[in-house]
Amino acid sequence: MLERLVYRSTAHHDLGTLALFQLLTAAQLRNEQLQITGHLLYLDGQFTQCIEGPPESIEQLWQSLQRDERHHQIELLMRGPTEARRFSEWSMAFSTYASFYVHGLKGFFPVDDSGQSPLVPLCQREHAPGA
Repeated sequence: MLERLVYRSTAHHDLGTLALFQLLTAAQLRNEQLQITGHLLYLDGQFTQCIEGPPESIEQLWQSLQRDERHHQIELLMRGPTEARRFSEWSMAFSTYASFYVHGLKGFFPVDDSGQSPLVPLCQREHAPGA
């Protein structure tokens, strides 16, 4: 069984390119160890993250995120079982403004002019059969 969790939080302070690169590199490594995949959107000091994986790993990461001083006003948007991974190719895909791109960053998807990422719709609730 897999679980998906989506949350939103405000960054404790605006992050620059180096800080984001370090955050993502650490998150990708940790997620690989926990068998978690997902996507992180960072816009205007706001994080929206979707993670998926074994329920025990999701709970471990969720507890850690709530203690992480880089986040405040953390808000759980959705949590529940899921049939399949939607981000199976990325331990942590990432979307933000193209100007934040660092060469070699795996899973980077720049947002468009309206601040939208092509990966955000993948975190929408699953439809019930026949819906």
